Amino acid sequence: MSAGARVVAAARGTVGARFRLHGRDVESGLDCVGLAALALGAGGAGGVVPQGYRLRSGDAARVAATIETWGLTGVVDAQPGDLLLLAAGPGQIHLAIDSGDGIVHADAMLRRVVERPGAPPWPVIGRWRINERRINQGE
Repeated sequence: MSAGARVVAAARGTVGARFRLHGRDVESGLDCVGLAALALGAGGAGGVVPQGYRLRSGDAARVAATIETWGLTGVVDAQPGDLLLLAAGPGQIHLAIDSGDGIVHADAMLRRVVERPGAPPWPVIGRWRINERRINQGE
């Protein structure tokens, strides 16, 4: 199974988990960062997971820099398992996993992790993919 397929399977496995800001596990709840870390970890990526941020903290450059330390590579073309950085509103950025059929994300309004069909409802400002060669070489 490819890294992207493992990411999607792990993300889908969280659907229905409750939303909790700074949540890092399915049992107690997840936010978008926790969901991304859990799903990407299943694909072999990982790194320092940010803590203590606010719900509306729109520093996209800082988030992008953190994402790139996780063994991910910025890409333009869409593939299932990609990590998306979305502009969810003024001063609010959001992470989601491209499922191939839509996105899996921790929805603060619905208070749970959901898979939303179709294109993301917010502008995509970044897209990253696990660099399988880098992961396999242990870099």
